Amino acid sequence: MSQTEVPKKHHITESDPYKLDAADVQKAPTRFRERFKYLGPGIITSAMIVGSGELIVTTSLGAQAGFALLWMVIIASTVKVWVQLELAQWTIITGKPALEGYASIGPKVKGLGIINYAWIIMELCKALQRGGIIGGTAGALSILAPVIGEPLSGPSLAFWAIVTTLTVIAMMITAKYSVVERICVVAIVALTAITVGLAAVLPMTDYAYSAADIASGLTFAIPAGALGFAVAMFGITGVGAEEMTAYTYWCIEKGYARWTGPNDGTKEWQQRAKGWINIMRLDVLVGWMISTICTMSFFTLGASILHPQGLVPSGNEMLLTLSNIYTSILGDWASTLFLVGAIFVLFSTVIGVAASVPRQWANTFGLMGLFDWKDMAKRKKWIRVLTVIIPSLWCISFLIVNEPVIMVLIGGTAAGIFLLAVVVAVWVLRTRDEPKVFRKNTVLNVILAVCSLLVAALAIYSVVKTFGIEIG
Repeated sequence: MSQTEVPKKHHITESDPYKLDAADVQKAPTRFRERFKYLGPGIITSAMIVGSGELIVTTSLGAQAGFALLWMVIIASTVKVWVQLELAQWTIITGKPALEGYASIGPKVKGLGIINYAWIIMELCKALQRGGIIGGTAGALSILAPVIGEPLSGPSLAFWAIVTTLTVIAMMITAKYSVVERICVVAIVALTAITVGLAAVLPMTDYAYSAADIASGLTFAIPAGALGFAVAMFGITGVGAEEMTAYTYWCIEKGYARWTGPNDGTKEWQQRAKGWINIMRLDVLVGWMISTICTMSFFTLGASILHPQGLVPSGNEMLLTLSNIYTSILGDWASTLFLVGAIFVLFSTVIGVAASVPRQWANTFGLMGLFDWKDMAKRKKWIRVLTVIIPSLWCISFLIVNEPVIMVLIGGTAAGIFLLAVVVAVWVLRTRDEPKVFRKNTVLNVILAVCSLLVAALAIYSVVKTFGIEIG
C-alpha cells in the first residue's frame, strides 16, 4: 500500500504498535465519514470515566448539593480535555506513551522521574477507587441475585466481587485492544441512551427542574458539607489525570503513532502527523461529548430526584439509594432496570481500567529496568501477569474496606491532585519535543494556557482543602 492510500482496514495487525517503522506509515483519511472508522480510544476513555465518576460521585454530588455545584460539573468536564489533547498530540509525534514522557522530566531515580513517582502514589490511591467500583458491581449483582445470605450481606458481596474480578481477568487476559474497544462501545451506547432519556423526561414529572435551578448552579459557590464531593468530582469527572495518561496508550495501540511513523524531518511526515492528530482530536471530541452528556444527566438526576428527598448515596446501600432515580420516575419495577444498567456501566469501567492500568505498570517496570519494554513478547507477558495480579488487589481492597463511595472519593481526590503534575509535564514535553509547526496555532495555544491555569488552580485548591492548609 502506498503512503497516499487510505487503509482499507482500521484495526492494527500483529505489528508492534509501540515501534515506529517507516514500512507501517499510512495517510489519515480526509473524508469526514471515513474518519469515524478510526475512532475508538475516546470511547474506552469515556467508559473508564462514566462508571465511577458519573454514576457514583457526580450523582452523589447532585444529591448532596442540589444544583449548586453545576458550575463545577461544567468546568470539570470541559477544561481538562485540552490538556488531554496536547498530551495525546505529543504521543503521536514521538510514538511514546505518557509515562515515558514523565520519566524524561527532571532527575531520575531508578529510571523514573518525580512525576512517575507522583503517578505511583496516585495509582495506589486509585486502587481503592477501583475496589469501590468492583464493590458497586458486586452490590448490584448481590441485590439481583443474593447467593449467600441476605442481599448486600458480607458473604454475598464477597462472592460477587470475586466473580466480577475473575470475569474481568478472563476477558482481559489476552491484552487485545480490539476486545476492550468493542465492550466499551456497547456499554457506552446503552448507558447514554438510558441516562439521557431519563433526564429528558424529568420536566414532565414531579421532579421537574426549572431555569432558576440551573441559574442557581452557576454562582461558583460550594455549599457547606459538599467540599469533599466537589474536590473528588473535579478529579474524577470528565477526563482526569488517569484517563489522560491511559489515553496515550490507546492512541498508540489503535495505530495513530505507528501510522504516522518516525519523524524523518520531511513535509510528508508532517502531513501524516497532522492527519492522525486531527483524527485523534475528533476521537477526543466524541469521547468528551459522550462523557459530558452523561455527566450532566447524572448530576441533574441526582439534584432533581435524590436531593429533594434527602437521599445521599453511602456505603453498600449506595445502589439502593441511586435506584430511587429510576423508581421515582418509572415505578418500583424500574429498580431492576437500574441495577442491570449499573452492572453494565460499572463493569465497563472495570474493563477499561483493567486493560489500561497493567499496561502502565508494565511500562513503569520497564522504565525501571526490570525488563525490556521494547520486546513485544516480554511486554505482553508482563501485561498478562499484571492483568491477573492488579484486579485481584482491587478486589481485596474492597473486601477489606467495604465502603464503595468513600473508596471512589479517595481515588478521585488523588487524581485531582495529580492533575497539577500532568499540566506541568504537558508544557515541558510540548516545548521540548514538538516541532514548532505543531505549536503555531495561536487560538489553540491560548485555550490550552487558560485551561491549564484553571486545572492547576483547582488542583492546588484541592491540595489546600484536602490537607487543611490555611492561607494567609
